[in-house]
Amino acid sequence: MPTTVGPHEFLDASSDAAAVLSAEGDVIGWTRGAEALLGRPAAAVLGRPAARLLAMRVDPARAAGVAERCRSGMGWSGLVPVRHHDGRSVVVDLRVSASFRIDGAECFLLSAREQRPQWAMGQSVLDGFLTRSPIGMAVMDLELRYVWLNDTLEQFGGVPREQRLGRRLSELLPGLQGSTIEALMRKVLATREPVTDYEYLGWSWSDPHRQRAYSTSFFPLVAPDDSVTGVCYLVSDVTERWTARQLLSMVNEAGTRVGTTLDVLRTAQELADFAVPRFADFVIVDLLEPVLSAEGHGAWLTDAGPAPARPVMRRAALRTVREGSPEAVAQVGDTVDFLPPPHGVDLLISGDAVLIPELDPEDHLWITHQPERAARIREFGLHSLISVPMRARDTTLGLTTFARSRNPASFQSDDVLLAQELVARAALCVDNARRYTREHTAAVTLQRSLLPQVLTGGTALDVASSYLPADATGGVGGDWFDVIPLSGARVGLVVGDVVGHGLAAAASMGRLRTAVQTLADMEMPPDELLAHLDDLVLRLGDEGNAAAAVAGSTDTFVGATCLYAVYDPVGRRCTMARAGHPPPVVVTPDGHAYFPEIPAGPPLGLGGMAFEATEIELAEGSLFGLYTDGLIEGTDQDVELGMARLRAALASPGTDLDTLCTAAVQQLVPVPQPDDIALLLARTQALGADQVVSWDVPVDPAAVAEVRAKAVRQVAEWGYGELAATTELIVSELVTNAIRYAEPPISLRLLRDSRLTCEVADASSTAPRLRHARSTDEGGRGLFLVAQLAHRWGARYTGAGKIIWAEQEIPGG
Repeated sequence: MPTTVGPHEFLDASSDAAAVLSAEGDVIGWTRGAEALLGRPAAAVLGRPAARLLAMRVDPARAAGVAERCRSGMGWSGLVPVRHHDGRSVVVDLRVSASFRIDGAECFLLSAREQRPQWAMGQSVLDGFLTRSPIGMAVMDLELRYVWLNDTLEQFGGVPREQRLGRRLSELLPGLQGSTIEALMRKVLATREPVTDYEYLGWSWSDPHRQRAYSTSFFPLVAPDDSVTGVCYLVSDVTERWTARQLLSMVNEAGTRVGTTLDVLRTAQELADFAVPRFADFVIVDLLEPVLSAEGHGAWLTDAGPAPARPVMRRAALRTVREGSPEAVAQVGDTVDFLPPPHGVDLLISGDAVLIPELDPEDHLWITHQPERAARIREFGLHSLISVPMRARDTTLGLTTFARSRNPASFQSDDVLLAQELVARAALCVDNARRYTREHTAAVTLQRSLLPQVLTGGTALDVASSYLPADATGGVGGDWFDVIPLSGARVGLVVGDVVGHGLAAAASMGRLRTAVQTLADMEMPPDELLAHLDDLVLRLGDEGNAAAAVAGSTDTFVGATCLYAVYDPVGRRCTMARAGHPPPVVVTPDGHAYFPEIPAGPPLGLGGMAFEATEIELAEGSLFGLYTDGLIEGTDQDVELGMARLRAALASPGTDLDTLCTAAVQQLVPVPQPDDIALLLARTQALGADQVVSWDVPVDPAAVAEVRAKAVRQVAEWGYGELAATTELIVSELVTNAIRYAEPPISLRLLRDSRLTCEVADASSTAPRLRHARSTDEGGRGLFLVAQLAHRWGARYTGAGKIIWAEQEIPGG
């Protein structure tokens, strides 16, 4: 018998085929769903009796009874066979609505859906499904005691079914977070809301040393009277998923904890620190000796042919769970030869990781051959081991070994994968550190070789210097300084800073320092020297840009700053000019410190702008300091505050110059900085009146003899009688040339400091030229003789003309 339904149920026809019938049983409405169900278009059905669609004999009495029920306001439903357009019979679940009217005519709404056969499952099949399901299942009563469980759940915990039934989880498996799980069950009983996918760690009695991960879901069991009779929970073993997630998490964390610095030993120690105790109880990192060498060309290349038969390794890092690392036979820094089987060099070059799940000192010859190592293994219970070769970029670096002692679980294949990943990441960091150390050492060596090894200010200046390279993270910079002896007892002081860091900056610094020395030897005044240096920097920049374009690089030489000063001890005058560099600091003999006002000038490399020189007078005993910006910037990057600190640090009259220089740098820069730091201090001296003599020379050839005689007498008075003849010839040639070819006024000056200097000044700007006279020439040998007799000679230009000078070495000076 078809079942009847209430009027509210048959209106749910969202997925049904529908039709409207008139009181006479004719079809007056046909939906697309009906067309799809029976394959009959609306044109073939509308206006025709619905009885023609039935696949059974029409029962008029039954049809009348259904119609009467629908007219009373009720509905009807039942299974009815209907005929498809292709002739086959389709059983549909037919629903007829209560009658209603359209334009006053009585109508009925019919909806139908195909009735497909359902699978009938026997009780034996259901029991087998529940019992042998790969998911653990259990039913607990209201007191959370086991009522039923399947075979899978019994295997998970390792507790027999007979021991579980009638007892609670917390009583049987306390290690499985029993209290927490029971709290979740009580919540489900109270709220009737299921809890899904709760993960926790546990263990099994069959393998109590290895943790397992489980995912559990809970839902209430409700009786027909809507009362809660218990709770059911489902358990699945998700150890592989959990392990993969943990391994990924550990590897990601290792990426942030290992390799934080560009230091080989620090990186190796970070690997050991990270792995203990979360992964192993004892970790050692042994690196090949070349990896740790200062030269740093590193290790064996994997494809570079045969390696040494016996590798020389050194312990780079060590970490254990025990205080003092008693398990270790060798400590950090010791030479080691630890290689597990196969213990040949091939393990390091191309071998895979070595896994020894059960480490027995009595079963491994490579252990028994070293009694001390075997004794440590037995004493501290090292029972499982993994050794992973450390390789990166086809380069063999060393070996990392993990061992367990307190952790009772042996290493498994999954642990090898994690160990390999940790070592691979650390190997890249070690190789980066090795390469950086090698390049940094080369750059620092180059940089120091390009800086002056010995500084001397002659009798004009006492000098001291301090240089600190940038820290390892910043790389070497291009700071430099120099003290250049000049003619007339003068001294040139220079300090500069090349933009950028690295080998390129150090090489550019060396080129600029050489250029400054060359230009200073040409006796150029400071402003002209900077102008020529600016042209050189522009040319270097063009060359660098062209080379970078060819190589596809972005590293170019972009500029520099510089300050050049010339101190004359005769007049105690200092002439200086700067190109974008901080001004010098001057400390008077009474301790007053100040910064002279000097036009800043543009940095070198911009071109098209002039430099301006400034001259100041320095009292004897004044302190003159040149420095680079790294000294005054500090950690706060406040240049004005740094200059104030520098001024205060140098305002210490009477302090030894070397001590003052070192103390000032330590005070201003107590920690390593990312920029180079250079400080050059000079304490001024003055040439006394008894060290300088000068005469005016009339423009008369007859005056040569008189001036020559005065010079010889003065040299004799100074006690340099052995230089009298040479001085006489030099004075005679220089004064004669000035009278013949130069313009008045003409003067002669003798200076006595570390050398004896003869200077002839005139108002002409014509440069002298050394000539090699032929044997038939009557003249042209004057300057040639001067060059042969003097230690050095040259010319420099002044605002009033030029000066020709010649120096002689003082015997015993």
